[in-house]
Amino acid sequence: MAATINELDYEFPPHIKVYKNGHVERLTGTDTTPPGTDPQTGVSSKDVKDIIPETEVYVRIYLPKLTTANQKLPLLVYFHGGAFFVYTPSSPLYHNYMNALVAESQVIAVSVHYRRAPEHPLPIGYEDSWAALQWVSAHSSGDGPEPLLNRHADFRRVFLSGDSAGGNIAHNLAMAVGNPDAGVKLEILGIALVDPYFWGPDPIGSEALDPDRKAYVDRLWPLVCPSCPVDDPWIDPVGPGLAGLGCWRVLVCVAEKDILKDRGRLYFDALSRSGWLGTVEIHEVEGEGHCFHLHDLNGERAKERMTRMAAFFNRDMPPAYASTLANSIEP
Repeated sequence: MAATINELDYEFPPHIKVYKNGHVERLTGTDTTPPGTDPQTGVSSKDVKDIIPETEVYVRIYLPKLTTANQKLPLLVYFHGGAFFVYTPSSPLYHNYMNALVAESQVIAVSVHYRRAPEHPLPIGYEDSWAALQWVSAHSSGDGPEPLLNRHADFRRVFLSGDSAGGNIAHNLAMAVGNPDAGVKLEILGIALVDPYFWGPDPIGSEALDPDRKAYVDRLWPLVCPSCPVDDPWIDPVGPGLAGLGCWRVLVCVAEKDILKDRGRLYFDALSRSGWLGTVEIHEVEGEGHCFHLHDLNGERAKERMTRMAAFFNRDMPPAYASTLANSIEP
Protein backbone atom coordinates (compact mmCIF):
# COMPACT_ATOMS: atom_id res chain seq x y z
CA MET A 1 0.00 0.00 0.00
CA ALA A 2 1.31 3.44 -0.89
CA ALA A 3 2.40 5.68 1.97
CA THR A 4 0.05 8.49 2.89
CA ILE A 5 0.86 12.02 4.00
CA ASN A 6 -0.09 11.02 7.55
CA GLU A 7 2.67 8.41 7.88
CA LEU A 8 5.60 10.14 9.54
CA ASP A 9 9.10 9.07 8.52
CA TYR A 10 11.04 11.34 10.90
CA GLU A 11 11.02 14.81 12.41
CA PHE A 12 13.64 17.29 13.47
CA PRO A 13 11.88 19.70 15.82
CA PRO A 14 11.28 22.58 15.74
CA HIS A 15 12.13 22.72 12.04
CA ILE A 16 10.58 19.93 9.94
CA LYS A 17 8.50 16.79 9.68
CA VAL A 18 9.21 14.37 6.85
CA TYR A 19 6.58 11.86 5.76
CA LYS A 20 7.08 8.47 4.18
CA ASN A 21 5.63 9.61 0.87
CA GLY A 22 8.37 12.26 0.64
CA HIS A 23 6.28 15.24 1.71
CA VAL A 24 8.19 17.75 3.85
CA GLU A 25 6.34 19.96 6.34
CA ARG A 26 8.35 22.99 7.44
CA LEU A 27 7.30 24.12 10.89
CA THR A 28 9.34 27.34 11.07
CA GLY A 29 10.53 29.98 8.65
CA THR A 30 7.53 29.78 6.32
CA ASP A 31 6.36 33.41 6.67
CA THR A 32 7.57 35.82 3.99
CA THR A 33 8.14 39.56 3.68
CA PRO A 34 8.32 41.26 0.27
CA PRO A 35 11.26 43.46 -0.70
CA GLY A 36 10.89 47.23 -0.60
CA THR A 37 12.05 50.23 1.40
CA ASP A 38 12.28 49.72 5.13
CA PRO A 39 10.69 52.72 6.90
CA GLN A 40 12.92 52.41 9.99
CA THR A 41 16.32 52.22 8.32
CA GLY A 42 15.70 53.57 4.82
CA VAL A 43 17.34 50.45 3.39
CA SER A 44 15.84 49.37 0.06
CA SER A 45 15.73 45.81 -1.25
CA LYS A 46 14.83 43.90 -4.38
CA ASP A 47 14.74 40.25 -5.43
CA VAL A 48 16.57 38.77 -8.39
CA LYS A 49 15.27 35.42 -9.61
CA ASP A 50 16.68 32.86 -12.05
CA ILE A 51 20.17 32.81 -10.54
CA ILE A 52 19.99 29.13 -11.47
CA PRO A 53 17.19 28.76 -14.06
CA GLU A 54 14.26 26.50 -13.17
CA THR A 55 15.18 26.36 -9.48
CA GLU A 56 14.06 28.28 -6.40
CA VAL A 57 17.51 29.85 -6.01
CA TYR A 58 17.37 33.66 -5.80
CA VAL A 59 19.03 36.60 -4.10
CA ARG A 60 17.68 39.63 -2.26
CA ILE A 61 19.83 42.74 -2.68
CA TYR A 62 19.95 45.42 0.03
CA LEU A 63 21.09 49.00 -0.47
CA PRO A 64 21.43 51.58 2.34
CA LYS A 65 20.69 55.27 1.98
CA LEU A 66 23.32 56.78 -0.31
CA THR A 67 25.19 60.03 0.04
CA THR A 68 26.00 60.24 -3.69
CA ALA A 69 24.31 58.76 -6.75
CA ASN A 70 27.21 56.47 -7.66
CA GLN A 71 28.55 55.76 -4.17
CA LYS A 72 30.66 52.60 -3.92
CA LEU A 73 30.12 50.40 -0.87
CA PRO A 74 31.68 47.24 0.56
CA LEU A 75 29.91 44.18 -0.83
CA LEU A 76 28.55 41.57 1.57
CA VAL A 77 27.31 38.19 0.33
CA TYR A 78 25.19 36.65 3.10
CA PHE A 79 23.95 33.09 3.64
CA HIS A 80 21.01 32.49 5.97
CA GLY A 81 20.92 29.82 8.63
CA GLY A 82 18.18 27.38 9.57
CA ALA A 83 19.97 24.01 9.90
CA PHE A 84 19.99 23.73 6.07
CA PHE A 85 16.26 22.98 6.47
CA VAL A 86 14.34 26.24 6.84
CA TYR A 87 14.22 30.01 6.23
CA THR A 88 14.87 32.11 3.14
CA PRO A 89 16.05 35.70 2.59
CA SER A 90 12.32 36.58 2.49
CA SER A 91 11.71 35.29 6.03
CA PRO A 92 10.91 38.24 8.34
CA LEU A 93 13.64 37.08 10.74
CA TYR A 94 16.32 37.49 8.08
CA HIS A 95 14.81 40.38 6.14
CA ASN A 96 14.64 42.51 9.29
CA TYR A 97 18.16 41.50 10.28
CA MET A 98 19.61 42.36 6.88
CA ASN A 99 17.92 45.79 6.92
CA ALA A 100 19.51 46.51 10.30
CA LEU A 101 22.93 45.10 9.37
CA VAL A 102 23.09 46.99 6.06
CA ALA A 103 22.09 50.24 7.74
CA GLU A 104 24.66 49.81 10.50
CA SER A 105 27.50 48.62 8.24
CA GLN A 106 26.81 50.78 5.17
CA VAL A 107 27.35 47.88 2.79
CA ILE A 108 25.48 46.65 -0.24
CA ALA A 109 24.37 43.11 0.58
CA VAL A 110 23.34 40.09 -1.47
CA SER A 111 21.34 37.64 0.64
CA VAL A 112 21.37 34.20 -0.99
CA HIS A 113 18.69 31.56 -0.99
CA TYR A 114 19.93 28.05 -1.69
CA ARG A 115 17.90 24.87 -2.06
CA ARG A 116 17.39 23.16 1.27
CA ALA A 117 17.55 19.69 2.72
CA PRO A 118 16.06 17.13 2.95
CA GLU A 119 14.63 17.44 -0.59
CA HIS A 120 17.98 18.80 -1.74
CA PRO A 121 20.71 17.31 0.49
CA LEU A 122 24.18 18.77 0.59
CA PRO A 123 26.24 19.43 -1.46
CA ILE A 124 23.35 21.01 -3.41
CA GLY A 125 23.20 23.96 -0.98
CA TYR A 126 26.94 24.50 -1.43
CA GLU A 127 26.63 24.28 -5.21
CA ASP A 128 23.74 26.76 -5.28
CA SER A 129 25.65 29.18 -3.06
CA TRP A 130 28.73 28.84 -5.26
CA ALA A 131 26.62 29.58 -8.36
CA ALA A 132 25.23 32.68 -6.63
CA LEU A 133 28.77 33.82 -5.79
CA GLN A 134 29.78 33.34 -9.42
CA TRP A 135 26.76 35.41 -10.44
CA VAL A 136 27.94 38.15 -8.09
CA SER A 137 31.47 37.96 -9.46
CA ALA A 138 30.15 38.55 -12.99
CA HIS A 139 29.62 42.19 -11.93
CA SER A 140 33.24 42.82 -10.95
CA SER A 141 34.00 44.56 -14.24
CA GLY A 142 30.90 46.75 -14.01
CA ASP A 143 28.96 45.03 -16.78
CA GLY A 144 26.96 42.34 -14.99
CA PRO A 145 23.19 41.82 -15.31
CA GLU A 146 22.24 43.72 -12.12
CA PRO A 147 22.65 47.53 -12.28
CA LEU A 148 22.76 47.98 -8.48
CA LEU A 149 25.87 45.82 -8.21
CA ASN A 150 27.50 47.41 -11.25
CA ARG A 151 26.95 50.88 -9.84
CA HIS A 152 27.46 50.49 -6.09
CA ALA A 153 29.51 47.37 -5.24
CA ASP A 154 33.18 47.94 -4.43
CA PHE A 155 34.80 44.70 -5.58
CA ARG A 156 37.97 45.62 -3.72
CA ARG A 157 36.01 45.02 -0.50
CA VAL A 158 34.06 41.77 -0.79
CA PHE A 159 32.94 39.84 2.29
CA LEU A 160 31.12 36.58 2.91
CA SER A 161 29.07 36.04 6.03
CA GLY A 162 26.37 33.82 7.47
CA ASP A 163 25.00 32.45 10.69
CA SER A 164 24.79 28.81 11.78
CA ALA A 165 24.40 26.75 8.56
CA GLY A 166 25.08 29.95 6.63
CA GLY A 167 28.35 30.39 8.50
CA ASN A 168 29.28 26.87 7.44
CA ILE A 169 28.52 27.81 3.82
CA ALA A 170 30.56 31.03 4.02
CA HIS A 171 33.59 29.11 5.29
CA ASN A 172 33.32 26.41 2.64
CA LEU A 173 32.96 28.95 -0.16
CA ALA A 174 36.04 30.78 1.10
CA MET A 175 37.89 27.46 1.01
CA ALA A 176 36.75 26.99 -2.58
CA VAL A 177 37.86 30.52 -3.51
CA GLY A 178 41.29 29.67 -2.09
CA ASN A 179 41.60 26.82 -4.58
CA PRO A 180 43.50 28.22 -7.60
CA ASP A 181 41.57 25.86 -9.88
CA ALA A 182 38.16 27.05 -8.68
CA GLY A 183 37.66 29.41 -11.59
CA VAL A 184 35.97 32.29 -9.76
CA LYS A 185 37.44 35.70 -10.57
CA LEU A 186 36.78 37.26 -7.19
CA GLU A 187 39.03 38.33 -4.34
CA ILE A 188 37.48 37.90 -0.89
CA LEU A 189 38.70 40.38 1.70
CA GLY A 190 37.09 38.68 4.69
CA ILE A 191 34.50 36.32 6.12
CA ALA A 192 32.38 36.81 9.24
CA LEU A 193 31.12 33.53 10.72
CA VAL A 194 28.30 33.97 13.23
CA ASP A 195 27.67 30.98 15.53
CA PRO A 196 28.91 28.77 12.68
CA TYR A 197 27.65 25.20 12.40
CA PHE A 198 30.78 23.08 12.69
CA TRP A 199 30.83 19.67 14.36
CA GLY A 200 32.86 16.47 14.58
CA PRO A 201 32.82 12.82 15.66
CA ASP A 202 34.26 13.33 19.15
CA PRO A 203 33.08 15.80 21.81
CA ILE A 204 35.26 18.78 22.68
CA GLY A 205 35.09 21.40 25.40
CA SER A 206 31.75 21.44 27.18
CA GLU A 207 29.80 19.42 24.58
CA ALA A 208 29.75 16.23 26.64
CA LEU A 209 28.28 18.11 29.62
CA ASP A 210 24.96 18.49 27.78
CA PRO A 211 24.20 15.05 26.32
CA ASP A 212 20.70 15.95 25.13
CA ARG A 213 21.81 18.93 23.07
CA LYS A 214 24.84 17.01 21.84
CA ALA A 215 22.59 14.18 20.65
CA TYR A 216 20.39 16.73 18.88
CA VAL A 217 23.33 18.19 16.97
CA ASP A 218 24.78 14.72 16.30
CA ARG A 219 21.57 13.82 14.51
CA LEU A 220 21.52 16.81 12.15
CA TRP A 221 24.45 16.23 9.78
CA PRO A 222 23.37 12.74 8.58
CA LEU A 223 19.96 14.22 7.71
CA VAL A 224 21.29 17.13 5.65
CA CYS A 225 24.34 15.39 4.13
CA PRO A 226 23.76 11.62 4.15
CA SER A 227 26.66 11.05 1.73
CA CYS A 228 29.38 12.43 4.04
CA PRO A 229 30.60 11.39 7.50
CA VAL A 230 30.72 13.88 10.35
CA ASP A 231 34.50 14.14 10.10
CA ASP A 232 34.27 15.49 6.54
CA PRO A 233 36.00 18.90 6.17
CA TRP A 234 32.65 20.40 5.14
CA ILE A 235 31.43 20.06 8.73
CA ASP A 236 34.71 19.43 10.62
CA PRO A 237 37.04 21.97 8.99
CA VAL A 238 39.94 21.82 11.44
CA GLY A 239 42.89 20.35 9.59
CA PRO A 240 45.87 21.15 7.38
CA GLY A 241 43.62 22.41 4.58
CA LEU A 242 42.72 25.53 6.59
CA ALA A 243 45.91 27.20 5.43
CA GLY A 244 44.31 27.51 1.98
CA LEU A 245 41.40 29.67 3.16
CA GLY A 246 40.76 32.16 0.36
CA CYS A 247 40.47 35.46 2.22
CA TRP A 248 42.59 37.84 4.27
CA ARG A 249 40.75 38.23 7.53
CA VAL A 250 38.18 36.29 9.53
CA LEU A 251 35.80 37.21 12.33
CA VAL A 252 34.33 34.35 14.36
CA CYS A 253 31.34 35.24 16.57
CA VAL A 254 30.29 32.80 19.29
CA ALA A 255 27.83 32.88 22.19
CA GLU A 256 28.45 31.54 25.70
CA LYS A 257 25.31 29.37 25.92
CA ASP A 258 25.54 27.94 22.39
CA ILE A 259 26.64 24.30 22.24
CA LEU A 260 28.46 25.16 18.99
CA LYS A 261 30.68 27.73 20.72
CA ASP A 262 33.59 25.35 21.35
CA ARG A 263 33.70 24.47 17.64
CA GLY A 264 33.93 28.17 16.84
CA ARG A 265 36.75 28.58 19.35
CA LEU A 266 38.53 25.51 17.93
CA TYR A 267 38.22 26.95 14.42
CA PHE A 268 39.73 30.23 15.63
CA ASP A 269 42.64 28.46 17.34
CA ALA A 270 43.29 26.11 14.42
CA LEU A 271 43.21 28.89 11.84
CA SER A 272 45.59 30.97 13.97
CA ARG A 273 48.25 28.25 13.89
CA SER A 274 47.54 26.78 10.45
CA GLY A 275 50.06 28.85 8.51
CA TRP A 276 47.29 30.84 6.85
CA LEU A 277 48.60 34.33 6.09
CA GLY A 278 45.56 36.32 7.18
CA THR A 279 44.28 37.72 10.49
CA VAL A 280 41.60 36.00 12.57
CA GLU A 281 39.71 37.42 15.55
CA ILE A 282 36.99 36.08 17.82
CA HIS A 283 34.12 37.85 19.53
CA GLU A 284 32.25 36.04 22.30
CA VAL A 285 29.02 37.27 23.84
CA GLU A 286 28.26 36.24 27.41
CA GLY A 287 24.93 34.96 28.61
CA GLU A 288 23.37 34.32 25.19
CA GLY A 289 22.52 31.31 23.06
CA HIS A 290 22.67 30.31 19.43
CA CYS A 291 21.86 33.15 17.01
CA PHE A 292 20.19 35.14 19.78
CA HIS A 293 20.72 38.38 17.85
CA LEU A 294 18.17 37.49 15.17
CA HIS A 295 15.37 37.52 17.72
CA ASP A 296 16.25 40.74 19.54
CA LEU A 297 17.81 43.25 17.16
CA ASN A 298 17.50 46.07 19.67
CA GLY A 299 19.03 44.16 22.57
CA GLU A 300 22.30 45.42 24.00
CA ARG A 301 24.28 42.28 23.15
CA ALA A 302 22.74 42.03 19.67
CA LYS A 303 23.82 45.60 18.99
CA GLU A 304 27.29 44.81 20.34
CA ARG A 305 27.61 41.91 17.91
CA MET A 306 26.36 44.00 14.99
CA THR A 307 28.73 46.87 15.82
CA ARG A 308 31.63 44.43 15.81
CA MET A 309 30.61 43.10 12.40
CA ALA A 310 30.18 46.61 10.96
CA ALA A 311 33.68 47.54 12.11
CA PHE A 312 35.01 44.35 10.52
CA PHE A 313 33.46 45.23 7.15
CA ASN A 314 34.76 48.80 7.19
CA ARG A 315 38.31 48.35 8.42
CA ASP A 316 41.20 49.41 6.19
CA MET A 317 42.51 46.81 3.77
CA PRO A 318 45.64 44.91 4.89
CA PRO A 319 48.70 46.08 2.91
CA ALA A 320 49.37 42.58 1.54
CA TYR A 321 45.79 42.32 0.26
CA ALA A 322 45.91 45.79 -1.29
CA SER A 323 49.10 44.83 -3.10
CA THR A 324 47.58 41.61 -4.41
CA LEU A 325 44.41 43.37 -5.43
CA ALA A 326 46.26 45.99 -7.41
CA ASN A 327 47.46 43.21 -9.70
CA SER A 328 44.03 41.71 -10.31
CA ILE A 329 41.26 44.36 -10.17
CA GLU A 330 41.20 47.82 -11.62
CA PRO A 331 40.61 50.51 -8.93
